[in-house]
This record gives sequence, structure tokens and C-alpha cells, in this order.
Amino acid sequence: MEAAAANSASLVATKSLNFRRDPCSRLKFSSNFLGGNPIQRSKRRENIATGKPSRRILPPVAASLGGLLGGLFKGTDTGEGTRKKYADVVALVNRLEPEMKRLSDSELREKTSILKDRARNGESLDSLLPEAFAVVREASARVLGLRPFDVQLIGGMVLHKGEIAEMKTGEGKTLVAILPAYLNALTGKGVHVVTVNDYLARRDCEWVGQVPRFLGLQVGLIQQNMSSEQRRENYLCDITYVTNSELGFDYLRDNLATSLDELVLRGFNYCVIDEVDSILIDEARTPLIISGPAEKPSERYYKASKIASAFERDIHYTVDEKQKTVLLSEQGYQDAEEILEVKDLYDPREQWASYILNAIKAKELFLRDVNYIVRGKEVLIVDEFTGRVMQGRRWSDGLHQAVEAKEGVEIQNETITLASISYQNFFLQFPKLCGMTGTAATESTEFESIYKLKVTVVPTNKPMLRKDESDVVFRSTTGKWRAVVVEIARMHKMGRPVLVGTTSVEQSESLSEQLKEADIPHEVLNAKPENVEREAEIVAQSGRLGAVTIATNMAGRGTDIILGGNAEFMARLKLREMLMPRVVKPVEGTFVSVKKLPPRKSWKVNEDLFPCSLSKEKNLLAEEAVNLAVQTWGQRSLTEIEAEERLSYSCEKGPTGDPVITKLREAFLKIVEEYKVYTEEEKKKVIASGGLHVVGSERHESRRIDNQLRGRSGRQGDPGSSRFFLSLEDNLFRIFGGDRIQGLMKAFRVEDLPIESQMLTKSLDEAQRKVENYFFDIRKQLFEYDEVLNSQRDRIYAERRQALQADNLQALILEYAELTMDDILEANIGTDVPRESWDLEKLISKLLQYCYLLGDLTPDLLRSKCSTYEELGEYLRQRGREAYLEKIEIVEKEAPGLMKEAEKFLVLSNIDRLWKEHLQAIKFVQQAVSLRGYAQRDPLIEYKLEGYNLFLEMMAQIRRNVIYSIYQFKPVMVQNKPQPQGDKSRRKSKNRESNSDTSEVEPAQASS
Repeated sequence: MEAAAANSASLVATKSLNFRRDPCSRLKFSSNFLGGNPIQRSKRRENIATGKPSRRILPPVAASLGGLLGGLFKGTDTGEGTRKKYADVVALVNRLEPEMKRLSDSELREKTSILKDRARNGESLDSLLPEAFAVVREASARVLGLRPFDVQLIGGMVLHKGEIAEMKTGEGKTLVAILPAYLNALTGKGVHVVTVNDYLARRDCEWVGQVPRFLGLQVGLIQQNMSSEQRRENYLCDITYVTNSELGFDYLRDNLATSLDELVLRGFNYCVIDEVDSILIDEARTPLIISGPAEKPSERYYKASKIASAFERDIHYTVDEKQKTVLLSEQGYQDAEEILEVKDLYDPREQWASYILNAIKAKELFLRDVNYIVRGKEVLIVDEFTGRVMQGRRWSDGLHQAVEAKEGVEIQNETITLASISYQNFFLQFPKLCGMTGTAATESTEFESIYKLKVTVVPTNKPMLRKDESDVVFRSTTGKWRAVVVEIARMHKMGRPVLVGTTSVEQSESLSEQLKEADIPHEVLNAKPENVEREAEIVAQSGRLGAVTIATNMAGRGTDIILGGNAEFMARLKLREMLMPRVVKPVEGTFVSVKKLPPRKSWKVNEDLFPCSLSKEKNLLAEEAVNLAVQTWGQRSLTEIEAEERLSYSCEKGPTGDPVITKLREAFLKIVEEYKVYTEEEKKKVIASGGLHVVGSERHESRRIDNQLRGRSGRQGDPGSSRFFLSLEDNLFRIFGGDRIQGLMKAFRVEDLPIESQMLTKSLDEAQRKVENYFFDIRKQLFEYDEVLNSQRDRIYAERRQALQADNLQALILEYAELTMDDILEANIGTDVPRESWDLEKLISKLLQYCYLLGDLTPDLLRSKCSTYEELGEYLRQRGREAYLEKIEIVEKEAPGLMKEAEKFLVLSNIDRLWKEHLQAIKFVQQAVSLRGYAQRDPLIEYKLEGYNLFLEMMAQIRRNVIYSIYQFKPVMVQNKPQPQGDKSRRKSKNRESNSDTSEVEPAQASS
């Protein structure tokens, strides 16, 4: 036993091996996770030392946790069925290839016009598909030097069909998107390619966007901080690259616009979503909300925060981590009321309860460096799925303010919702929707039930060689992290690159400290600003020999990990380092902002990143190219984005006649050539050592996110492996694990020994399925509740758009006048009241309140004109119409053309104001109906009924307010004439407070 331990490459105590002989039938302790028994491990070390290929000998007893990965993570569908289904169309495209190769560049470009004409003449896109795909394939080979594989063509066909294509990481999804995008853009109705962040949208537009540009299509890009004109221009392109949030917010902003000039979107036609699971599932729990400022923040947040910090868990309050809610105990109520000197925390005039509950939530459920980070004096939310900072996003209902009070930073204004929509209902507006991702099969039920999207698995170009090792489970987190460090050290020693996935900023920082103690060089990629700037640089070099990278969630990182290092990327960084400081203009010294990152002063890259020092010849060539760029473009004369775009284009293969771009490209290619000598050599060593090893430090709430991390290894037929290290104290198992896992935690007192157990395997499996179903139910519930609001939103937005686009609103206002007369009549004289009992005095006084032009109405006149209730109604409707037409004449005499502007302004401002109030009201209804479940009433049905009644009331209120304002409208001051259309002046002072109606729509533009 001792000899075996001495030979072992592991650092685990020999005690763990003694436990292996325990006759206990149900539970086994093992050091298997470190790679088989000690003799096999030492044998492999000999092989590595002598350079012999190491053949893995599997341990005789298969790890019982292996079933978790075998059955749970590996889908049985490899995509062969899809390959057969599309084989004929792929063969058709391949037959056209020689013909396309013979065409000159201009003839290939001419094909676009021919295909567009055929589409216009009624030919279906399906019949144009083979030729269109063959054109794109040839253009891609010429422009990018990339010829789409047959499996990529299949991916494109799946997307064109309006389905979700599941394609593994590294299979070239970015390139696949341009195939159906080009085909569907031939109709001239526009295509949206949606990505998860600005960086990926810009990268894809600059890189693969060159193909449709080369073929004569217009390619647009939407980025943050663009003006309305720029947005409109880019949305009108044939293909537009945009992020999901920018597209959603532009839709909401369009529905708050006060003039046609402010509209930016065209009609929806076809949408391709990259990382579709991230957008349609992960993001779907949070609706898009545009809010305006409400009243100033109160000091109550600080008071509540102090009370929350003094209160103790399980004495003053209880926490439900699963539901993310807190509940005050009797003791908590009494103490809070005593401290605040109030009789009732729920007094509607004071509303202390919401402040206290939010403060406790901020203390217990929202943790620094996990759910948010503090930068400067600002609390920034960290996206739990991508690990990125969500700039400009805030939690609603006073929660963000509670977190700000907890951190002691300045509390920002509270907000009020002006417009909102869920991603589900937003994307369902597209007549044709599709998406691609590496991990969709596990969520196929949700895609099918909510979006009616079928998931199709596309086969890989080369067979997958990655080995997914069985999970290793520890009782406590300390034992787990110790084992993670051991695993990293072992792999690092072998020269294998290691990618470690963590679930929070805090964990990544803590692991980094442990690796520093163990003298293991590594890179950290998380939401901290200093790491974000180097994101692509870190990820692109994660495949180097012995590289160790700690990353917080790998979803949507958008950069492939290439074994041996990415020579192209290193060459680009080298050129960037030389070019940027000389052509980018310095930012003004007065630039101070908490909301934005400080401007980068230097583009200097760590020298260790490059595989070698550049030879004199290549250095000289690069310097000449940079000097030419400085002479032509001017010394420090470009913005950073402009310079980045020009550099990007120089490092691609797109056609160019620009001598500067040509010179920079020549230098770039020579540097790549020099670096490739080293990276290719390094790649062979990495492959020989076993490829990239992925270490997971915690199970995510969704199997998809775990699969995304695993998928970073084993791309394009490379070897690789993955292993997850878990502990029974992990949130997933602690919150969702149930009694069995709690029992196991008490049963095992040894911290740093891995546990293997059939029962545990089932419990872990069950916990993860439980949490997936739990979040699916939340999203489904959000969707069902939002469906109610969605039908109302469609109606109100349609009415608003009609008012915005119409030249003349006379027909609408006449309808409003008639319906309002009906409402007044019904409210003052019911339909079943006999003629003798009509209270005409009361009716006339109400009518005169609404319209002073009806001054001639008397009870006698009404009696003489009307003998029945119907006649009375018809007479009043006629008088309402006449009063409106008379009002038009009066106003037109004083100011020709003013009435039309006033009508439009009054309709839009009333719709906006009352819709805003309706959103608040319906939110309270949703909270209130949840309690009706206790009375055996379905909360959703109750919500639908109450929501419908509220909506009818709002629509009636809109028309009453509009017609009342029109009847009362008196253009007294001539200088106020342009006010109704003065959107621009109002936009400039968008945060200004005012009591007039004009301010009602201002906050709409104030924030997104």
C-alpha cells in the first residue's frame, strides 16, 4: 500500500486508498478521480517521460457516478438522421460548386441580382436555396478563405426551415448564419441576426458580414449609443447584426415615439438568433423594461438597511433561497415597529414593509461579487449566465436601491415602468424565427411548447473525441477546492492546458489565490473590469501548453480555444499594439464617469503571450505598414472604434483597393506565418499530452450551462477531457437536494475524500432535474401572465401607431366623441329607467362639464326630441359629433393646421400616461391574485378577468380624456403653437419635472 502511494501522482492521503477495501456495499470512497489506480498512473508517467503514446487503462470498477454524464449529459442523437435528411440538397449544392468556381468576382456578385429577380417573380426561397448556398460558399472561400463544410450547409438549411440547429462548439456557427441570412435577404424585407453582446455583433458584422457585402447586399450593425438616424439607416440594410437587448429596447422606444422621425425599426421578417438558448431561455425570466424616474429616493432605504443588518436570520426573519423570498417573523414585526415607532408596517401611507423586506433580501440573497460588483460608486448587476456586467440594468421595485444602501453608495432615483415586454412575446412577433447553439437538446420541450421551435441536432464535421470523466463529490467545499487545485497541478505538470469554470467572481478570485500559493501561473476571466478588457485575448490563448485559465461561466464568450494558441489572434494583437497608440486620438482629460470604464491608455500586451520575439525583417515590415497608416489617416486622429474596425478589416481576407489596408494585411500575414511555426509545434505537444482539460467546480442550475463549459474542449476532432468537482454544500444540492442529500452530509464527516454512491448519483440527478423544472415553470408562468398583457399591448400599440402615422385623426376622434356620450348617458340614466324618471338635469350638468359647446341643452329640449332611451342616445351622439366639428372650425380660424397637431399630441400623451398607470395597476393585481390560490381559485384566470376589466376601463379613460381635452382646447397663446410637435426640445430636457401634460412622455426616452 505504501509503495503504491509513493508511486502515485496524486496528492491525496493514502488513507483514501485504504477505504477502497471497505466492504460497505452501498457507499464507496475512492481516489479513482485522480486517474485510475496508482500503478496505472505511474505507468502513464513513464510513457510521458519516454514519449510513448499513453493508452488509458480504465479502472476495473466503473465509477458509479459516470452514469450521470453518460445518460444525462450526452444526447443519444448524433445528428446522423439530419445528415441523411438533407443529403440530396447538399449533393445539389456540391454539384454547383465547379460552376461557381469558374465565375469571376463580378459574375458571382451578379448572381445576387438574378436571384433577387427570381424571388420577386414569385419563386419560392426553397427552390433558390441550392444556388444561393453555392454562391455564399464560393464567396466565403474567396473573401474569408473559409469554405463551409457540408455539415455547415445542413446547419444553414435547418435555420432556413425555421428550426433550432444544435451545433457543437467550434463547428463554425457564425459562418453558418450567413447562409440562410443571405437567402432570406433576397426578398428585400430584411433579416436580423441577433447575438448576445455588442462585441460579438460587431465582430460578426466585420468578419463574416464581408461575404454578403462582397455579394452586393447591405450589412448593418446596431451598437449602444447610436443615434436614431444611424439606427434607422442600419435597420434598413438587407442584413442587420444587433444584440437582443438593443433590438428589444428599440421596439419599445418605437412604441413611445411622439413623431414618425423617431421610428427606427422596419417590419419584422426573419430572425436568426445566435446562442438561442441563452436569449430565449436564460434571459426569458427577466422582461425588458423601459422606465422613467419616479420620486426622489428616500432616506428610508438607509434606515431599513441598518435594521436588516441588526436583525438575525431565523429569529427576526426566515429566508427561502429556492423562491428567493424572505418572511418576517412575529419577533421581526414587533422589533421593526418598535424601532420605527409605527403601529403597522403595512400601513399604505408609510409602506415600511417593502423597504424592510428589500433590505433583508439585499443582505441575504444578493451577494457582492456574486450577483453584483461595485465599481466606483455604482452597483452593477453581474449576469449569472455569462458572468458579464450588465451595464445600465437595474433591479426593480426598490431592490437595487436596497443593495445601494447596503453598500453605502449613493442611492439613485426610483423608477416607474413606461413600457415592457418579455423576450418570449417579443421574438414571437417574427413571422420566421430560428436559432443556433451548442446546447439546446436538453431544453427541446420548452422550445417546442413556448416558441413552437423544433430542435435539430446537426452532425459534427469530425468525430468527437472528448472524454467526460465521472463527477467527484465531496462532503464539504474545502475538500472540493483542495481536489480542484490538485487536479490543476497534475494537468499543468503534464503540460495540458486547463480551463476551470467557476460560478461567481468571488470563487474565481479565491481559486486564483490558492493557485498563486501553489505557484501555478494562470489567467482569470470574470466580470472585474481589468479582466473584461482582455477577454478575447485570455480565451484565445487558453489552449497553449500548460496554460491555466479560470473563467466565470463560458456561455457566449464567442472566441474559440485553439490548441497550441491562436496565431492569427496573436499577430493581430502584435499589430494592434504598434498601430493603436499612434492613430487613436487621446480622450479629453476632463472625462470622468462612474458609468463607463476609464479609457485605455495603452494597448501593450504581456510579452509572454507571444510564442516568440518577432524577427527584424517582420518587425520592419510591420513598422512600415504602421507608418503608412499614420501618414494616410493622420497622427492620433481616429476614435478607438474606427481604428479597431480598420485593423479588423486588415486582418481578414476581404477584397480591398486601399493601399494602407493592403500593406497592413501583408504585415499581418507575415507575422502569422512566423508565429504559426511555433504554434503548430506547440499544438502537436498539447495533443500528445491529451488536449484541453475542463474542470467544473459546481453544477449549474441547468445541464446546458455545464455542457457549454464541457464543449470548449474537444472542438473539431481535438482530443480533450472534462471532470466536475462537486460538494454537497453547493447551492444546487443544498437548496434543491432534499432530505437524502442532507442525510448524506451528516453521515460523512471526512472532508477531503471523494464519495461514490449509487444513491448519491440519483440524488444529484434528481436535484438538477428538479431545478430545471422549477425554472421552466417560472418562465412558463411569466409567459402565461405576459400573454394576458401581450394581447393588451398589441391592441394599445396598434392604436398608438395608427394615431402616429395617420394624417387625419378625425374618424378616431368622432368615434371617441360618440362612445363618451354613450358612457355619460349610461352613467347618469340607466337603460332600464322609465322615461318619467329620467334625471335630465343631472345628465345635462355632466354633459356641460365635458363640453361647454352644449350650452343650449335643456330638459325640455331633450324631452321634445327624444321619446325613447335609444333616441336620446342617438341625439346625444349627434350633438357630440357636431360639437367636435364646431371646435375644429373655431381652432382653425385662429391657427390653421393646429388642430391636427393637437389631436395627435393629445391621443399619444394620454395613451402613454394611462398605459403607464395600467402597467403599475396590473403589476399589483398579479401580486394580489397569487394569494387567491389559497381560496381554491386559479390565480391565472383571476388575473385574466381583472386584467381585462382594467384594460376596458383604461381604453374608456383614454377616449374620455382625449375628447374632454379637445372640447376644452383653447389656443390662447400664439407662441405655444409648435409645442405639440416640439419633441426635440422636450427630448433635450428629458429629465425635467413638469406638471403639464407634455412631461408625461418625457421619461420614456430617459432610460432603457
